[in-house]
Amino acid sequence: MKKAIKDTVREAIEPTVNELGYSIWDITYSKIGADYHLEITIDNEDGIDIDDCERVHRAIDPILDECDPIEGFYYLEVSSPGIERELRTPEHIKLSVGEKVEAKLFAPKDGRKSVVGILESYDGESVTISCEGITVSLAESEISKLTTVYFED
Repeated sequence: MKKAIKDTVREAIEPTVNELGYSIWDITYSKIGADYHLEITIDNEDGIDIDDCERVHRAIDPILDECDPIEGFYYLEVSSPGIERELRTPEHIKLSVGEKVEAKLFAPKDGRKSVVGILESYDGESVTISCEGITVSLAESEISKLTTVYFED
């Protein structure tokens, strides 16, 4: 999505989303088949259910209609990032320190194409993951996808 659209959408709706007690996890604009979709992913400490998504959708729909950040028709979707969520921004990674994650790698490292363990730290350039008693440090440039992993103790 063009950065200007994402920034315009965030600027327009974030005060309302926050006022309702939620935060914006992510905003994506994509083409699925022949249709365009604007997806607003919301979160809060108590988790997100369908009623939360509906509440936010109803609140932001008129705001987006008024500011009209996207030319043409698109579908507006409001969703939860889910329990297993992709960590796409530095903020996402910082918020997930202490959680179980999976780092999929562009190329194998020490014979592994992915590393699963506890995200111990993030310094803005690399992550440290504790995995099977071993600490693995990975530069962001080595990671193709970083996601949280749900598990029960």
